[in-house]
Amino acid sequence: MVIVKATREAILKPLQTVAGIVERRHTLPILANVLLRKKGADLSLVATDVEIQIETTAQIGVGNDDVETTISARKLIDILKALPDTGDSEVTLSLSNKKATLAAGKSRFSLQTLAADDFPAVTPSQNWAASLKLEQKTLKHLFHMVHFAMAQQDIRYYLNGLLFITDGDVLRVVATDGHRLALCETKVENADLSRQDVIIPRKTVLELQRLLADTDESVSIDISNNQIRFEFGQVRMLSKLVEGKFPDYQRVVPTGYTNQLEIERTSLAGSLTRASILTSEKFKGIRMSLADTGIRIQITNSEQEEATEEIDANYYGEPIEIGFNVTYLQDVLSNLKTDKVLIGFGDSNSSALLTVKDEPGFSYVVMPMRI
Repeated sequence: MVIVKATREAILKPLQTVAGIVERRHTLPILANVLLRKKGADLSLVATDVEIQIETTAQIGVGNDDVETTISARKLIDILKALPDTGDSEVTLSLSNKKATLAAGKSRFSLQTLAADDFPAVTPSQNWAASLKLEQKTLKHLFHMVHFAMAQQDIRYYLNGLLFITDGDVLRVVATDGHRLALCETKVENADLSRQDVIIPRKTVLELQRLLADTDESVSIDISNNQIRFEFGQVRMLSKLVEGKFPDYQRVVPTGYTNQLEIERTSLAGSLTRASILTSEKFKGIRMSLADTGIRIQITNSEQEEATEEIDANYYGEPIEIGFNVTYLQDVLSNLKTDKVLIGFGDSNSSALLTVKDEPGFSYVVMPMRI
């Protein structure tokens, strides 16, 4: 029975939309599969890793039958990518005796299937505490401004994600790994949202960055006590939330700094890139000396090698020498698009606060490092 007939790209696009969360290593064989649900011409594709579920729909079904099955997501994608790109030539997918057959031109592949009834689909919450809509490009921008500060595989599991806050007409996102913190917020038009503080898993944030488009089209967001749901275009994503209490980010963001540095972002980024050549995996420290004549960046490594970079900049305040992990500065500078950045300093033992004139809702805090 033929269930799908379409061009290679028409099948590949929805497959790639959902398959990003499929793990190469998995505890259940069926987690490597994509669930196909055909109802007439509508074909739904669903992938899950038990924590996150992504679903999309494409009108590429054949016949009036309702059919469900699961097939290896990676094998389907690899086969479709390897097929010759012959424009409008059709690819067919058929089912017979628990086997799926993919055919295109003179190529034919027989693949094993697993029963759709065994697919561990995530059940949506029945009670959503808050709902909002905003433009896809706005949500993507918020994630872009803070994602690099999320922890990776930290034993403090609540740091391996992003704090997502709704409060009145404000949407705020915060990420920290304990050494630096990024915060960005925006106003949501015509919103009166209840206060919700939830932690979205790191994997969900990175997947949304891949899927969200830089368009004015809206994304709907629903939040419950243990789930969050995103719907945009033909995509529906359901994710579990990270349990735990996120650190009090408001206490981390310094205020009242009088020592201020205004500097060209690209100049600082270039100097840090050159100086970091002499750093090692074990030691990423750089020393920054600030005075009214400009700033100096120095690095000395264990092999007694040394790099010095001097940059013209506007610095207002007391002379300071302070050390930083160079990666933490490089990460934020590479994600910003502005010409200039403002960095506030307390003293050599206090965190630095990086802000941007064009982004009043953005703050980046980085702790100092002993050099």
